[in-house]
Amino acid sequence: MTHDYIKSAKRVLDIERDAITHLAHYLDQGFEQACECMRQCRGKVVVCGMGKSGHIGNKIAATLASTGTPAFFMHPGEANHGDLGMLSAQDVLLTLSNSGETDELLALIPVIKRLQIPIIAMTGNANSTLAQHADIHICVKVEQEACSLGLAPTASTTATLVMGDALAIALLDANGFTPDDFALSHPGGSLGRKLLLRMADVMQSGAQMPLVDEQQTISNALLEISAKGLGMTGIVDADGRLQGIFTDGDLRRVLDAHIDVHTTPVADVMTRNGVTVSTDTLAVEVLNLMEQKRINSLFAIDDKGLPQGAVNMHLLLKAGVV
Repeated sequence: MTHDYIKSAKRVLDIERDAITHLAHYLDQGFEQACECMRQCRGKVVVCGMGKSGHIGNKIAATLASTGTPAFFMHPGEANHGDLGMLSAQDVLLTLSNSGETDELLALIPVIKRLQIPIIAMTGNANSTLAQHADIHICVKVEQEACSLGLAPTASTTATLVMGDALAIALLDANGFTPDDFALSHPGGSLGRKLLLRMADVMQSGAQMPLVDEQQTISNALLEISAKGLGMTGIVDADGRLQGIFTDGDLRRVLDAHIDVHTTPVADVMTRNGVTVSTDTLAVEVLNLMEQKRINSLFAIDDKGLPQGAVNMHLLLKAGVV
């Protein structure tokens, strides 16, 4: 007979959903004290857990670190054999244990107490040894594990992970952590690229800028467009100030009007008063402006109107802004 996999999976989801819902009952004074203790910490929040709790602890430490609370994970077994030196008197220790009786964690308590480092315990048993010796306790008790044998940590690890997220985001809100702050700790991610990159980081500049004098013919402008590969060129006056822009779209209109591209000055058909930005404009703002104005390229100019660089949608896409 084929096993009903879907039935088993739904049972797991029901149990773990109930466990998460029940966590709201544990958002008490202990949770508030833990948040304030971690917020006032002058060092780092050191997360410590054994086995499955250790895997959850690694994730909690990473979440704290990426949301503005300096943190790292310390393996309790290794801590008992030298890694305890990672701790400083300025730190806070966040310990994770469903039973609250994990030997490797309990062995650390005397030394931690001697160092006078605050201990926050997150356990499923408020009467456990770890909870009783901690300075602050957060309960993450679950009624049952999702494992049909009641043995494998499932609902309990989920509850611990969610409570860790609650701590991290509560601290994020309290600290006024902003998207810009988040981007600084995620420079390699898409959000980091969107919030950190500026026009100067993505534009073509110097000799790579497509520019022609306003007295040049349309055909000369087309050669510049082809050479620089941005689908447009800027038109400058005798002093080098940007006067307009000529694009592939402008060329189509010129051809439709049967204008002689070999004799007509490009200034006669260019688009004047085009959209420009400064070099320190965020790349994502450049993207939004281009989408709003329905244009495919633009220039960055300085306060004298001199071109500093040019960008098109392809360069923004290549930089990961789009």
